[in-house]
Amino acid sequence: MRQFLLACASVAALACAAPHAMAQGEGWSLEKAAEPYKGSEISVIFLDRPGYRAIIDLLPQFEEATGIKVNYEIVPYENTRERQVLNFTSMGDLTIALVDLVWIGEFAENGWIVPVEDFTGDPEITDPKLNLQGFFPLLLDAFGTWDGTVYGLPFDNYSGLLFYNRCMLEEAGFDGPPDSWAQLKDEYGPKLTKDGKFAFALQSRRGETQSADSFMRVLWPFGGSLLNDEFRSNLMSEGSQAGLNFRQELMQYMPQGIVSYDHNEAVNALAQGQVAMITEWSSFYSTLADPATSTLGDCLAVAPEPEGPAGRLPALGGFSLAVASQAPEDLQKASWLFIQWATSEDIARAYVDAGGVSGRTAIYEDPEIKEKYQFVEPMVASWQKGVPEFRPRFPAWPAISEIVAEWGTKIMLGEVTVENGAKEIGQRMEQVLDQEGYYGGDKALLQ
Repeated sequence: MRQFLLACASVAALACAAPHAMAQGEGWSLEKAAEPYKGSEISVIFLDRPGYRAIIDLLPQFEEATGIKVNYEIVPYENTRERQVLNFTSMGDLTIALVDLVWIGEFAENGWIVPVEDFTGDPEITDPKLNLQGFFPLLLDAFGTWDGTVYGLPFDNYSGLLFYNRCMLEEAGFDGPPDSWAQLKDEYGPKLTKDGKFAFALQSRRGETQSADSFMRVLWPFGGSLLNDEFRSNLMSEGSQAGLNFRQELMQYMPQGIVSYDHNEAVNALAQGQVAMITEWSSFYSTLADPATSTLGDCLAVAPEPEGPAGRLPALGGFSLAVASQAPEDLQKASWLFIQWATSEDIARAYVDAGGVSGRTAIYEDPEIKEKYQFVEPMVASWQKGVPEFRPRFPAWPAISEIVAEWGTKIMLGEVTVENGAKEIGQRMEQVLDQEGYYGGDKALLQ
């Protein structure tokens, strides 16, 4: 909460400078602002996901308008952080950082990314229509802000949703999706798991997918969490244990080998009629709705993630784009122009239509967008109630994520019990946090 209030104050301060910028930037245009940087090249890493394919489709518009070449490399998510960290520590060629919400603390505290305020005070390169307050507050806070300072603008924004095969549910006698996790397991699971097909798939591949998309997803709705207020393990709490035990019980209604399922495997299982339901990021809607990649057609339906005993606390994920501090000043400014454009209200409609998910509030107030895309209303609702700390965003998370991924996988495979696996994670996690200085007062308890 403290972090959220700091973020709001930071955004308000930046917004206060807007009238001055607007006055100075009267007649501002992207083309005019980019003139000093025409012919320059900027560099960024993208993922092989719908939101990135969408912005790639739109790139010619930016390059034609500005004369700035955007070099991008498509890298698997599992390798993206490491590739960027190596680039930053060796003073490489990246001019833009792709920042997962769990990397924001690490990137900011190491000085690898530049605060937005370093650019917003310059009316020559800052669009007077930037409108930071036009982003969903939760997204700007979670994806782009650390310790009260805004570093990045939300891009490729996710909310956990329940995607389901409406036809399979109707054939099994259901007139809608489960409202709760308990319903999914106890009522829907037995009826939908038959004839080689399964009720549900929870992407659980070892790595960040296991730690973030599987393990953490069952903590919050059951009243659990990874850490308590003192940054000690909360995995032995009643809520955390209930969530992790629930996951084990739910596995009987998932495909064999679920621990090897990444996002693509889970999405494809639903798209090809192998499973009836998945909880997945909103950004995969376009894949599931595309006849070229999905057989669902009119059977595709979307709902909020089920609620647990603690309420409906859906997964929150996504990225921001930030200027890399290692870039020369001119390329920093060129990169800032690109980031503004890629996250702007001006291209939000085209970005969504191309398969992306904008972080701008205005686009989802459009009645045509609401009608055209089923995911909009449940996604917007989740962005009102999501948990910024769904995954801790501090620099220690990558090390802790590896621990959770290893032992979370062992739990699912039955190699250790839920209780013993949770104890092991807790002990190893606290060792990392102790080494990082969280228990000695060297670091603030920010996540």
